[in-house]
Amino acid sequence: MSISFNHIASDVRVPLFYAEMDHSRANTAQESRRSLLFGHALEDAPIKRNTPVRMPTEALAQKLTGRGSQLHRMVTAYRRIDPLGELWVIAVPEPKTPGGPAWSCLDLVGTPQAPGVLSLWIGCRRIRVAVSPAQTVDEIADHLTQAINAASDLPVTARLREEGEILLTARHSGPAGRDIPLSTHAVSEGEETSPPGLVLVVDRMNGDYYTADLTAAIAAMGDTPFDFIGLPFHDSDTLALFEQEMNDQSGRWSPYRQLYGHVYTAKKGSLSELAALGDRLNSPHLTVAGYESDTQTALDELVAARLARSAVFLRADPARPTQTGELSGVLPAPVGKRFGLTEQQSLLSHGIATAYVEGGALRIQRDITPYKKNAQGVADNSYLDSETLHTSASVLRRLKSVITSKYGRHKLADDGTRFGAGQAIVTPAVIKAELCAVYRQLEREGMVENFAAFRDHLIVERHAHDPNRLDVLFTPDYVNQLRVFALRHQFRLQYQENV
Repeated sequence: MSISFNHIASDVRVPLFYAEMDHSRANTAQESRRSLLFGHALEDAPIKRNTPVRMPTEALAQKLTGRGSQLHRMVTAYRRIDPLGELWVIAVPEPKTPGGPAWSCLDLVGTPQAPGVLSLWIGCRRIRVAVSPAQTVDEIADHLTQAINAASDLPVTARLREEGEILLTARHSGPAGRDIPLSTHAVSEGEETSPPGLVLVVDRMNGDYYTADLTAAIAAMGDTPFDFIGLPFHDSDTLALFEQEMNDQSGRWSPYRQLYGHVYTAKKGSLSELAALGDRLNSPHLTVAGYESDTQTALDELVAARLARSAVFLRADPARPTQTGELSGVLPAPVGKRFGLTEQQSLLSHGIATAYVEGGALRIQRDITPYKKNAQGVADNSYLDSETLHTSASVLRRLKSVITSKYGRHKLADDGTRFGAGQAIVTPAVIKAELCAVYRQLEREGMVENFAAFRDHLIVERHAHDPNRLDVLFTPDYVNQLRVFALRHQFRLQYQENV
């Protein structure tokens, strides 16, 4: 007998017909590419802290994390772009800060001279109240306070003080509260005007800089794969923890865990502040998006929206660039306060991913990583674009699926061994042919190129000292992305006829 059976014994004597199932050649499944958001829940919210929780809907996020909480707003921003993808959250305990939640004071100054509408932007949400000359400043302030509190999914609550002053209190302390953008004109100066004679003076949110300790939250990820990890914190301690979690030696990208994934975070600031952050980092498993200080969207919602857009694009095709992807539902910085071409080039040179505005929508310009130098300190652009990492993870998972499905219980023999057909035996030549077939499939899917060169460089051999081990040098040539289209426009006023 030459056929290898998994379950039917060779010495069975009871008649007659026996059949065993073998699915090793039928597996075409792909692993679910999960997204994960870190953030804060309200103090009295029922969600368990430092525990991964599946979050299929915005309504469930509101119920478990509290209406208006950081996680509620992040899930809302995420689901606006990716309604179908598998999403998880980890609620991180808030830091205990001596100053408490972040706050800001609004002042109404003057007296309305004509009817009008008073507008206040809190993040991407506009609060409007009608104003008439018959109202006092205190009455207008009271109406505005009621309108703010009626919008219960806002990240702040309002309390009326005296003489037209309103105290805004964030639902969270630390950066989650400090970063809430407040404005009377979200898009451009002069686009929205207050009633004549009345001015709403808006100050930025104030509060402590304390950040949460994510050590327990990261440990809670365990060995669950998460391909897209959204992080609303960018302090050095938190980023160092994630660099350790994602590293190639013992982390999620190591050969022993093979979980993969990519971390997306963001920071608002000036060109010099963002460039300085990029210069301090050198991780290939991290993307830091840089936004203008006056960007009207809260940073945590920017992270969630960009994570969702990347997840939708890269699940469909991990090798295709995410550039031009629209971050639906977010507001950019006002006109005149946006980074231009020079600033964008500088940010990308320092390892900071960029965005741009087209047609009023904020869009991904280029998702790069801050990896710039190898271990010897020499310039290295091999991990410049995040798509390279997602492509690598997809290729490695495909290879793992094929090998474990088809050859999970095979014997290993040298090339040229004359074993019978149907035997569960594999040789280096068989594996090499299998890998070439997989590469052809990847090439048809538009993830790799140059099959002939790959085949020439592919090495499959038995280990010199371990007869049960097969060593492979797999050398794929990834497809690239169309990033720059350069054209020389050499015009003429008249083509001269050939003489």
